[in-house]
Amino acid sequence: MKDREVRQREMKGHKASYLSTRGVKFLIALPLLLAAFALLLQWSGPKSQDKRDLTLGGLPKDGYASVTGSSRVLGDLTGASSAGKKEDTYVARNERTSELWRPGASFKPTYFNEAKGPKLAFVTTTSESFKQIKLWIDYHKSIGVNHFYLFVDGQAARPDVSARLRALPGVTVVPRDEDLKYRHAHSRIWNETWLAAFFHKPCNHELFVLQSLNMEAGIELAAKDGIDWILHIDTDELVYPGGGAEYSIQRVLAAVPADVDTLVFPNYESLPERDDVQDPFTEVTLFKRNYHHVVSDSYFKAYHTVARGNPNYFITYGNGKSAARIQPGLRPNGAHRWYNYNKAPKEETSDEAAVLHYTYNRFDDLKSRRDRCDCAPTEEDAKRCFILPFDRMAFLAASLKTDAELLKWFRDRLIWNEPETVVDLLKNGLFVRLYEPQVVIRGFMAADEALEKERESTEALQPPPGQAAAGAANMGLQRASVSRVRLL
Repeated sequence: MKDREVRQREMKGHKASYLSTRGVKFLIALPLLLAAFALLLQWSGPKSQDKRDLTLGGLPKDGYASVTGSSRVLGDLTGASSAGKKEDTYVARNERTSELWRPGASFKPTYFNEAKGPKLAFVTTTSESFKQIKLWIDYHKSIGVNHFYLFVDGQAARPDVSARLRALPGVTVVPRDEDLKYRHAHSRIWNETWLAAFFHKPCNHELFVLQSLNMEAGIELAAKDGIDWILHIDTDELVYPGGGAEYSIQRVLAAVPADVDTLVFPNYESLPERDDVQDPFTEVTLFKRNYHHVVSDSYFKAYHTVARGNPNYFITYGNGKSAARIQPGLRPNGAHRWYNYNKAPKEETSDEAAVLHYTYNRFDDLKSRRDRCDCAPTEEDAKRCFILPFDRMAFLAASLKTDAELLKWFRDRLIWNEPETVVDLLKNGLFVRLYEPQVVIRGFMAADEALEKERESTEALQPPPGQAAAGAANMGLQRASVSRVRLL
């Protein structure tokens, strides 16, 4: 009798565990299904549209997008000086946030299908948390990135975080240990002039050199792993594979002519519309488009409106990020470009794909400048420590203003909460709404939360260690008793 009751309890436990597992699997699948449905609804298009629709995320009726063709590359970091020489190679047409989706098409990230093109690896220098890095990796795997070379510092270099990162498929973690320091110290870069202006200077200059040295090491790793293309990108950036079928960066690279060595992805800059943003990847959908993807006349007419009292059109860099084919002689040319010791590489610029840069979206991002590097809050020291003009301004503002004053400075210069202005810039094509990254990352976040709930529910079904041992002992005694009865 007791044996039967034990078996019944075991069956109930297995049934509960089975139902719990099925429920969790449903929760994991649900966000991705909702993401597909959301994108489907998005591209069916609004039936009627007004200024309020545009401000809240609708699509403008008229705007600008690029014609297929190559654009000239900007050589300077901010890009402002050479933009005026660019000829108009763009025409007006109906603005959509992407050419990637059509009504009736389903969401099929490359991550869930077979490879669609050449193998691409990212190299990055990061000090972010495991959660932030994993979401960044998940998103880029979903668009077709094959491998990640993570040069870790800060909290990313903690043993527990590095161990979890190493456990992720397609991830190589490179700590800043003695081996890497030795490699950096003996790099040929130190004997060359192209990066010499940044040597032996603090803060951003030091980071720029470190990124270049890590890129050099990343080239060797990628060559050994059979990678076709390499791209240096930061963990506050997402690649937007515009122009690639199935939302695939592999498709974009597969379409590059065989004689092209590097492909530049112009950068778009994210624009917060609230001062309480906490997660830019999921809360910010408005972007400032690169001048490579807009009409020159519109760019110059609205320059001061878009700059908003800041030194340049973009608050940080404006020259995009470049992907390069892995081939003999390849070397970094700063954190944004590549060069080749054996030849002058042939370079093209993507007409639709871009790098989305989520910068200064949180008030805390601005406040944290107070603690950046060992620099005095003076004009002279700011120039010594920071490469870009806005970074200098932000450092001085964060260091010298009270929290209340800094919040006002943040709102005045970085928050786009004027509906009329936003609508006009959307219509002109200088701003654009992009939802795909938000939807995809929210799906991965929901899946991670569901997996965590499954783990917690599984642990809850397990009895405490002492109770489990006692239960096993009792079960053994019961079975022994039954055996003795049968023998009698």
